[in-house]
Amino acid sequence: MARIETTDVPAAGRRGGRGLLYAYRVRGLGRSAVVLWIGGEDDEPDHVLALRQGDHFRVPLFATVRQARVYADRRGRRLACPEADTLELGRVQRWLENPARRNVPSGALLEAWNFFEDLAGGLGEVHRLPPQNAVHDSAYEKLFGGECATWTPTERRAVLELVTAGVELWNSCPSIVKPRSNISFGRGRGTSGDL
Repeated sequence: MARIETTDVPAAGRRGGRGLLYAYRVRGLGRSAVVLWIGGEDDEPDHVLALRQGDHFRVPLFATVRQARVYADRRGRRLACPEADTLELGRVQRWLENPARRNVPSGALLEAWNFFEDLAGGLGEVHRLPPQNAVHDSAYEKLFGGECATWTPTERRAVLELVTAGVELWNSCPSIVKPRSNISFGRGRGTSGDL
């Protein structure tokens, strides 16, 4: 997702669905899958595609980029890029196991942070991540600049709390495995009416 952010789309959690569509591979220790990520248009934020099922939203999960591409094609959409970026979430999870003794995997951590915000936004579950404030902003800027070694203890705790909550969100988020392209969904946050 880091390369995606260098394009002309902002990062955050989006409710619409007409932006550029990307396949994004997430490799974690507990859960690995390909998701569809939608870039925001204009001032709308980005989000991971989540489809309404009843009163809840579920994230379609694919085993391969090809499956995600076929799903999108059958819904009348094309992926903006034939390849998928990969989030090595396992590196972040191993760091979380012992952050005092392991080096911060800054690239993977930055991608994970962005992914967790986009996932929470797509699911309408932003409350599952800690509210972000000036401490988070400062820690993020240092992470972005490759200066994790200069985190204050407060910034480090804030990052650990946010990333721990993000990993839990990813591992427990409701999903649709092997989604069918002919499923009919209503309009709303990241629904197939928008895809």
